[in-house]
Amino acid sequence: PIREADILWKKRAWREIDTREKQNIAFRYPGDENTGGGYFIEIMIDAIKKGKVKAYSNMDDRFTSTLTKDQIMDMLIGKPDTTMVEDALTGNTTMKISRREFNPDAVTKYRIKEDWIFDRNLGRMVVRILGIAPLIDRYNDDGSFRASQPMFWIYYPEIREVLAQYEVFNPDNDVARMTWDDFFETRQFSSRIIKISNPFDETFGQTGYNNMEALYKGQQAGEEIFNKEHDMWVY
Repeated sequence: PIREADILWKKRAWREIDTREKQNIAFRYPGDENTGGGYFIEIMIDAIKKGKVKAYSNMDDRFTSTLTKDQIMDMLIGKPDTTMVEDALTGNTTMKISRREFNPDAVTKYRIKEDWIFDRNLGRMVVRILGIAPLIDRYNDDGSFRASQPMFWIYYPEIREVLAQYEVFNPDNDVARMTWDDFFETRQFSSRIIKISNPFDETFGQTGYNNMEALYKGQQAGEEIFNKEHDMWVY
């Protein structure tokens, strides 16, 4: 915990993790006898189903509007499909209800909300993750890609205890594994900044920049945060 009196400077940032990048392959690992879980999204969903954490609306990164388990399931696999099936022998028609199965490969990105804080007591910059949201790919009826959208938000301090129970796959050494909590706290993932706190709450892509320009602005924002710690000591 950081005392409010020790916070000399703070900046809020939103990051995006692309699980298709090589450094983020752990998010897509299906799990084994050592990890104790499956895909990272499956660990999150399991925690929600068991009531260990609350899920909040995909548009609510302030964590005020909670979702029910039924809303989560509708979001994952959609509404049940009903079809009329005719028995070839009797000729009777019955209603058959079927659900699609959730495909964890459809979750290709994660969004993180975090605070960068200069702690005057420690004399250095520290980062605190506030929330995490999985992004699922949506497709049109013709199979063309439409967009990636957040499914729900989870308040990160609530799920840390759950993440500490599952190990992350290490491609270099099966013995030297860490928990998901260690993975996030030691920043073992690759990401890019998509938004810095601003009056209009807009991402870099919403302010008129194209994809390359938004990527550059994110890198520039990251460098400014990194250099802020140095500036605190120099000036």
